[in-house]
Amino acid sequence: MTVRSVRPPGPDDLDRAWRAVSAELPPTPVVASELVPGALLKLETLQPTGSFKVRGALAAVAALPGGEPAVTASAGNHGLGMGFAAAKAGADVTVVVPERASQAKIDKIGTFPVRLVQYGASYDEAEAHAMSLPGRYVSPYNDPAVIAGQGTIGRELDEQAPGPLTVVAPVGGGGLVAGLCLWARERGGVRVVGVESAESRAVSAAVSAGRITRVRVGDSIAEALMGNLEAGSVTPDVIRGAAELTTVTEAEIRAALRWLLREHGLVAEGSGAAGVAAVLAGKVGLTGRTVVVVSGCNITIPTYTDALRDG
Repeated sequence: MTVRSVRPPGPDDLDRAWRAVSAELPPTPVVASELVPGALLKLETLQPTGSFKVRGALAAVAALPGGEPAVTASAGNHGLGMGFAAAKAGADVTVVVPERASQAKIDKIGTFPVRLVQYGASYDEAEAHAMSLPGRYVSPYNDPAVIAGQGTIGRELDEQAPGPLTVVAPVGGGGLVAGLCLWARERGGVRVVGVESAESRAVSAAVSAGRITRVRVGDSIAEALMGNLEAGSVTPDVIRGAAELTTVTEAEIRAALRWLLREHGLVAEGSGAAGVAAVLAGKVGLTGRTVVVVSGCNITIPTYTDALRDG
């Protein structure tokens, strides 16, 4: 496979992303939580697509050369974001999802003006197929505009959570945590902690090895965090030395889903609860005020009720 040349994002990308995102989306709220003393939950579940991914999609579509079609691969949430952005901008977008993607997400993507293609048993296969299609490929994580778009969460936290912070967020391809690292360098006084599923540790493997390394990918309730990295992905280099990484088990993710419902009345998907899972499991040391990004809520009813029954 040809390795794409992707540049890492810089401060100008974050500025452009902020203009694109803030023009379309109000800040998502933060709510106080007894997760740890003084904790806040940043509720990306309240985005119009149910996930933070809409931020990167808006930034990426705004960065497209006029009229150029876009194609992307997604486990679901990025596709929803690209659909939302396509509808806002009138852009030509194709979204490729794996055949095993969450049906809740597939159904929602189909409500937007995009070409929806289901291909392959895994995200890796869907991604390879998307890259073979005509159009500008917009990775859900390996794209400077997408990464910067996710970093706009930090720009909102500048107003919502002043002072030293520990910001905890999930890691799949690393776009969200890379964006938070980009913002953290700008703000200072911010510690970023990324949380992977123990069933898919592609980013931590690449950070440790200094290169993209294929890993075993298992099954997980956090299906949005599953998959290997695109060859040449810039996210590990952005994250290396700028964020700490930890992992959570399936049992810990399911416990976090139950905790969010019981303590806050919040529904989250498995990937969306990964940060809460890490804090509940004592895997995040406390430095400054803790902000946990609850990153998405797109989960099928059977999957969610199964998780609730575990407890």
